[in-house]
Amino acid sequence: MKVQNYVNHRRMHPLFHYLFSLLALGLVVLSIVELISAIQADNQVLPAVMFVLIAIIVVVIFLLIRSYPIKAQDRAIRAEENLRHFVLTQELLDKKLTIGQITALRFASDEEFPALCKKAAAERMTPDAIKKAVRSWRGDNFRI
Repeated sequence: MKVQNYVNHRRMHPLFHYLFSLLALGLVVLSIVELISAIQADNQVLPAVMFVLIAIIVVVIFLLIRSYPIKAQDRAIRAEENLRHFVLTQELLDKKLTIGQITALRFASDEEFPALCKKAAAERMTPDAIKKAVRSWRGDNFRI
């Protein structure tokens, strides 16, 4: 596995991010085309409306499938980084840190982690700015 850094830390799952997203988008487009065609031809509109509703349901499921595991991972990362901060400093993480900041801070090495936590809270750094500020990258190969 390649050593992780700022440039290559984002992970894409091809089946989900490419195939499933394109299929969901195609389903929405086709359902709208079918609905317009049914309205213009004065055909039965009910099956076309049902097709649009099914497409909307698929898109909602597509979004939920991704958001629920991300929230669970964020909770685990917050707990892990809070424990790591406590082990290193005997203090809990600053309450001003957002979950986005904490997930970005997980890439900092133990040596720079406490100082970067203070800086991130004090300066309200964005997650991207935090990642760019990391000097010694600590990879996270478990997040999907």
